[in-house]
Amino acid sequence: MGKTIAEKIFDFHRVDAPSDEIQVIRLDAVFCHEITTPTAILDLVSRGKDRVFDPSRIKAVIDHVTPAKDSKTALQGKILRDWARRHNIKDFFDIGRNGVCHAIFPEKGFVRPGYTIIMGDSHTCTHGAFGAFAAGVGTTDLEVGILKGVCAFHTPRTIRINIVGRPPSGVYSKDIILSIIQRLGVNGATNRVIEFDGPAVQAMSMEGRMTLCNMAVEAGATCGICRPDETTVAYLWEFIKNEFESPRAALAAYGAFRPDADAVYDAVIAHDVSELEPLTTFGYKPDQVKTVREMQGVPIDQVYIGSCTNGRLEDLRAAADVLRGRKISDRVRGIVSPATPDIFRQAMNEGILEVFMQAGFCVTNPTCGACLGMSNGVLAEGEVCASTTNRNFNGRMGRGGMVHLMSPATAAASAVAGFIANSPLYKP
Repeated sequence: MGKTIAEKIFDFHRVDAPSDEIQVIRLDAVFCHEITTPTAILDLVSRGKDRVFDPSRIKAVIDHVTPAKDSKTALQGKILRDWARRHNIKDFFDIGRNGVCHAIFPEKGFVRPGYTIIMGDSHTCTHGAFGAFAAGVGTTDLEVGILKGVCAFHTPRTIRINIVGRPPSGVYSKDIILSIIQRLGVNGATNRVIEFDGPAVQAMSMEGRMTLCNMAVEAGATCGICRPDETTVAYLWEFIKNEFESPRAALAAYGAFRPDADAVYDAVIAHDVSELEPLTTFGYKPDQVKTVREMQGVPIDQVYIGSCTNGRLEDLRAAADVLRGRKISDRVRGIVSPATPDIFRQAMNEGILEVFMQAGFCVTNPTCGACLGMSNGVLAEGEVCASTTNRNFNGRMGRGGMVHLMSPATAAASAVAGFIANSPLYKP
């Protein structure tokens, strides 16, 4: 019987199987940030277990509130900073070198096909775009991961989604994943891995695949995952060129983590995107989705472009294509946060940040702050934000605020219009 990507990864990393339903796997990396990790650090210290299993496999960043906005967030940063120094964790990205965790860690080459990764952050599933098993975990599992380099998971069961058809111009991976969440529902993939495949995925850049996998958790999935291919190897080549004789050799090696033709899935779904329109959410659940056309004219107060979902260079380019030569509405405040310093630098060198500033956007440093309503763009009660982030829960971006999730192109067009609107890039 053939195996899925997740099953192959678990086979390679299994250290114990206490039952048919539970497997303990060895971890290739533990990622950490200053919101969830300090709690784990303090608990380990209190138990006399202030140790790490392997400092070279731990990657840490301050990204959610950066720079600190108050004494509490400054303390969270200090706990993580002191811990990284205490344990000689070299891959620690402090203020000035930091970026959004799920953008900077792949950018640094820390994610590879076949890897197992945990983090105290639900959108860790982003890294499945590389053919890795990556999952968000709670404090106890994070502590065990830091201390022992292992984590227990349910035996992986997978839903395969074959994305077929060529999306129309102006329709992006964000629209595709919103359409999938709408189809599955917020609990449709609970305790499952979503394996994304098909011609539309194979045609995506790594940035597009990361957007796809990033929001798998919004359908309840433990992880979203894509098969590694030439695109994966090309993205990673700078980091792996000393490990393989050629990209072809790397691709052959990573073939160990591709699904078998006779793999068994919980479900196999064909998802045609050839007639898909740009989408946006309504209400307070990510499966509450309508076409932008249906939401046309809904007033907005703020536009936010950034986050681990859509703060990469590809995203900024799409938004800039809409904004070039235009001004945002007087009733709207626009905020853009490139996800890492390298993305910021590239966007600056390409003139993209100038386009945003000429249009009337505030350009901020890399941060997660606005996405979860902590800083850099919190909403007041009754305000509405058109956002490229990943969650629209009640109060997510500020108590009493409403968040409509959409692609960067749609967000930019909405900023110009002053209400939710399709971008001129959309050509049905």
